[in-house]
Amino acid sequence: MSDFKCVVAIVDRGKADLVVDEAKEAGAEGATIFFGRGTGKTEAQRFFNITVESSKEVIIILSRVEKVEAIMHAMGRAGEMKKAGNGIIFSFDVEKMLGFHHRQFPMI
Repeated sequence: MSDFKCVVAIVDRGKADLVVDEAKEAGAEGATIFFGRGTGKTEAQRFFNITVESSKEVIIILSRVEKVEAIMHAMGRAGEMKKAGNGIIFSFDVEKMLGFHHRQFPMI
């Protein structure tokens, strides 16, 4: 079992900075944010006969296992994830990693 987990959050565009700020307050050391586009039935909306697709921001955080629960809770609160349609947060184990040269991790 790894000492690290990856936390992924998908939020509406414009919300990622707030969610990441709260994650950092809860112990996250950094995050990667990139843009995405939803493809579900409810993601594309029509206004004045023009289809407008929903833009998303995807947040990825690598964290030690013991910090993940607090980080996810803070992100969920900041992103108002208890309200339907505000996004999703999930985590998974990290089996192998390379690239954290500023840390003391055993290389694979």
